Amino acid sequence: MAETSLREQILALFLGAGDVFLSGEDISQRLGVSRAAIWKHISQLRELGYTIEAVPSRGYHLLSQPDLLLPAAVQAGLDTRCIGQRVEYFTETDSTNVRAQELAEHGALEGTVVIADSQSAGRGRMGRRWSSPAGVNLYTSIVLRPRMLPTQAAQLTFLSAVAVARTIEQVTGVKVTVKWPNDILLDGRKIAGLLNELSAEMEGVHHVVLGIGVNLNMTADQFPDDLRYPATSLLLHTGQPVCRLEFAQQLLRQLDELYQLFLRQGFVPIRLAWEALFELLGRTVEVDCGGQIFVGDVAGLAEDGALLLDLQGGGRQEIYAGDVTPLN
Repeated sequence: MAETSLREQILALFLGAGDVFLSGEDISQRLGVSRAAIWKHISQLRELGYTIEAVPSRGYHLLSQPDLLLPAAVQAGLDTRCIGQRVEYFTETDSTNVRAQELAEHGALEGTVVIADSQSAGRGRMGRRWSSPAGVNLYTSIVLRPRMLPTQAAQLTFLSAVAVARTIEQVTGVKVTVKWPNDILLDGRKIAGLLNELSAEMEGVHHVVLGIGVNLNMTADQFPDDLRYPATSLLLHTGQPVCRLEFAQQLLRQLDELYQLFLRQGFVPIRLAWEALFELLGRTVEVDCGGQIFVGDVAGLAEDGALLLDLQGGGRQEIYAGDVTPLN
């Protein structure tokens, strides 16, 4: 069960109060609980790293907060139309995608966000493991309920990629590229991965879960030795730690903005934004589809997310799964 409690309500009051002191009596009346209960939860917040000043006859005042992804902190000042209206937080879970799928199947509102401090069974594409140590990265999943055909659902993967790329540049100034179909690269190394999962019938989509993992503050010794693809983190690249809370908020804002654009104008602006980040556009590549190899020039994305390849022998091939290697 997600960790939502009176503690979250008290934290939300502090974050909304700014520089104003809140008396114990005021908090007690607003939340309908005893002052003893308030003191207990303020003590818990202090143990988590929140600096809360207590001044006689004035009350309590939040001086500083740690880099924790508690729902009240993530939602403070978020001001999005859809994404982040509800946030569920876990100190550890098997996979945020699994938790988001469960919430979606039980009627969770569109825009519900699941965040975990760590994952014990984080997953990447094709069932590959996603290393998810605690306290350093962002692991999140978002529930969407778009009115679309199941064949169009892959479009949202590219929306996620653009949102992550823009957030990285906005927060750190670092420019990244995208790797088809669902990775973000920094100097050729994976910095983020996407795993979108679908629940649908022939006539329409029930929900889509956007799964996003971004390597923010991992150190070199935290990466597994058996990585299939070279990986890095923003900390390793820039030498500066990234505030996870700021990054999470900016990512949710970017996702919300792009999703609203997608609902208004469809896939075209998302596709163009993704292709602008794709270094292999127009280049000659070899694509290994597991038993069949295609060679051609990358022409962009199809409406269903397929990679379009203009073959050297003539004709155009749509690629739905395969490993792409650039050729000199």
